[in-house]
Amino acid sequence: MSESQTAPRPLAAVAMILTAMALMGLVDNYVVIIAETAGLWQFQVIRSAMALGMLIALARWRGMRLRPRRWRPVIARSFVLSCGLMIYFGALAVLPISEAVAGLFTAPLFILLLSIAFYGQRVGALRLAAVGVGFVAVLMVLRPEAGQVGWLTLLPIVSGLFYALAQIATREWCGGEAAQTLLFGFFAAMGLWGLVGLGVLAVFPQPVPEGAAGFMVRFWGQMSAAAWVWTIAQAIFSLVAVALIIRAYQLGEASFIAVYEYALLLFAVFWGYVLLGDRVGPVALAGIALLIVSGAVIALRGRRALDQPPQS
Repeated sequence: MSESQTAPRPLAAVAMILTAMALMGLVDNYVVIIAETAGLWQFQVIRSAMALGMLIALARWRGMRLRPRRWRPVIARSFVLSCGLMIYFGALAVLPISEAVAGLFTAPLFILLLSIAFYGQRVGALRLAAVGVGFVAVLMVLRPEAGQVGWLTLLPIVSGLFYALAQIATREWCGGEAAQTLLFGFFAAMGLWGLVGLGVLAVFPQPVPEGAAGFMVRFWGQMSAAAWVWTIAQAIFSLVAVALIIRAYQLGEASFIAVYEYALLLFAVFWGYVLLGDRVGPVALAGIALLIVSGAVIALRGRRALDQPPQS
């Protein structure tokens, strides 16, 4: 790359990350439309096939390497990340998008806790307090009333845990891999999950509720025209969004850019209200604001801790 390509451009990086979050917030709102007539496993097979085809064509055109340098770490990361995102897509069909996205963005909280538990990372009181604030924020968004905490309430938080594990795997296991290699592994894993789910449902068919409620147990539905449109949009927009995210991290400092990923929460609420009429109450909005603040504190204080020289 030339010097102009690698020179820091923070404003351009912010514009790219915000565009990516806006695209993701838009298409994820329409998973509930896809879920009306398609099955989760069917959707992932079709979406992954489209995305992998476009990625292979792009790699051949640009001469990009897709083969992993080390297969096992990439396979392990792809498995963990795909688990989290499969749970996330399942939650999108049965929960408001604000709740599903808020659960996914518990990942920074889990990253910090897992880093303490398994990598011996030392953290200060401010970041520990941010974890506590973030947990309270998630409760404000998900609103688990007494006696009504069930698996649906926990789905978004479980997706955040798996997403955190994948983020750690990206840093600790796959540091030498190209971004397009990790992207290919992710979509391949999502497609394999789809095939496994279809195989299980073929052998053990389940009663399928009408509409979006049957998303996770529907074998192969007759997709509506709208479902096809938004499945194609999911494949295209996700590739574009990830490409923008990768470029943003090339142009800006990582902890600075990571804070702007929380814009996905705001875009999800905005698009849900504008396009689908979904309303978010004041308590949930306050929870989203607190979650953004806690995540920003964790990211920025974590970067500061890395920049400080060790004490003699």
